[in-house]
Order: sequence, then structure tokens, then C-alpha cells
Amino acid sequence: MRGRYAPSPTGAMHLGNGRTALLAWLDARAVGGTFVMRVEDLDRARIVAGAEERLLADLRWLGLDWDEGPDIAGGGGPCSPYRQSERTRLYDDAILGLLAAGAAFPCACSRADVARAATAPHAADDDEPHYPGTCRGLPASEVAARAAANGRKPSIRFASDAAAPGVDDFVLRRADGVAAYQLAVVVDDIAMRITRVVRGEDLLRSTPRQLALYRAFGAPPPAFVHVPLVLAPGGERLAKRTRPPSIASLRERGVAAAAIVGALAGSAGLAPAGARVAAADLIASFDWSHVPSTPVTIDDRAFD
Repeated sequence: MRGRYAPSPTGAMHLGNGRTALLAWLDARAVGGTFVMRVEDLDRARIVAGAEERLLADLRWLGLDWDEGPDIAGGGGPCSPYRQSERTRLYDDAILGLLAAGAAFPCACSRADVARAATAPHAADDDEPHYPGTCRGLPASEVAARAAANGRKPSIRFASDAAAPGVDDFVLRRADGVAAYQLAVVVDDIAMRITRVVRGEDLLRSTPRQLALYRAFGAPPPAFVHVPLVLAPGGERLAKRTRPPSIASLRERGVAAAAIVGALAGSAGLAPAGARVAAADLIASFDWSHVPSTPVTIDDRAFD
């Protein structure tokens, strides 16, 4: 069994991130599996200086460890590198393979073009509007010329088919040459031989696209566990952009790691309410059947 946690260094780690990391770590450690740490830092414009170091320090302070990762001595491990920004060649090679197999195609459309042309509605939280197939089937030279006329390079889209219902021709590589999340995470999980993925329920809608990519690559997908989200006391979702209290800020307030781990474990049905517990002490009794299937609330004011 090979599990992983893959944070993005775009801000401070909050309690929701910490809870998912704890559950992913327990999932691997409870069966004697390997735990991999991968830093998803492809979107360089959103990276916060020093955030990677602080994220990893927060996780270690909570009592989590990993067998492979960017800070492991000797190169990180057998699947290095463990930062996505250092794995661009792998993504480019994967796209070349998909293009050669007819499973991808170049596209000259901008996001605004797609939004104007799309006829199918899309959810407000979709990462992109539904693609209407404008460039699919066009010669690559024509697509390149259309993109150049608008001062862009073509993006690359996945060529979905009837075997993947509900999956449209989503972006694999943006026009600026950066691999999209959907492609990068699948390429990395295949290369790192990940067999279990524990992540937040907000990523559930990405799963059909990723399963379609696994099929296109001819690779078996990992088992997915989508963890219900942690909510603030007012019921809103915790997210970096809303600036919820970070684990680092709780640490600075003098809150003990055992208190935070206890609160995270308590919210997951793995410890009594108000308990103080070390992460390692949860391994022997870890059981997914105890974890609630609905969102939970953790009030940081309880630490005062």
C-alpha cells in the first residue's frame, strides 16, 4: 500500500488541511504502508515564499512523518523529484503520448471563448466552463495559427469519449505551457505507484476526469477516499482564501500539538471529545467506519 499527501504551498495550513493529512497518514500507517509527501507547486503565480517549509514543519510538529518526499535526505526517494515544478518533462512526455494516441488535441480557445460558446450549463464551482468542441478535429496547423493570431499558444485538451460519461474535453496543459492539475496528479500518482488517495470531498468532482486519464494511460487507478470537509462554526467551508486560523497561528498561541491532533481525531470519531493525543497513538485503533460521512465543525476557540 502506498498513500500520499500532496499540499500546495499557496498559504498556511488550516485545520481542514491538517485533518485530511492526519487521515491520509493514519490510512497508510495503520496497514504498514508507505507514505509519500508530494508538493503540488505547479501554479507558480500562486506560490507563497516559504510556504512549503512551513507546511512541512506544521505536519512534522503534529507528529506526522513520511517515507518519501522533497525534504528526505538522499534525493527524496525512488520516485524523485517530489515537487511538481521539477516534473515538467514527465507531464510533457505524457501529453505527447496522448496526442500520438488521439486522446488529446490542441485548442486555440481562451477561457472566455469557451464561456461564450458553451451551451451546456456548468456549476458555479466548476474550474472551467463546459467545452463545446470548437477545435476538436481541426488540423494542428490551423489551431496554431488561430492561437497565434490572438497572441497565444494552443492549450492541450483531453479528447473524451462515450466511455467516460460526464467527462468533457478538459484542459491538460494551459496555453502558458503549465500542466493542469488533472493531468499532473494522475501522471504523478502513476509514477509514484500510489495505491490509495485520501483527499477532501471538494475534489470528488475531479475523480471522473482522472479515471478517464487512467484509462487513457492504460494504468490502474488508486482507491479513492473522499473525506467530508471541515466547516467553520458559522457553517462556511474552510479555505485559504477565507483566512481561517492556521495551525501555525494556533501553535504561536501556545496550543499544544496533542490538543490539535485530539480535536482533529475527535472530529473524525477517532478520539473522545476534548482529548489530547499523539498522532502515533491513533494508529493501532484507526478504522474508517468511525469517520463521519458528513461535514464536521471544528471551533478553534475551544483551544483558548
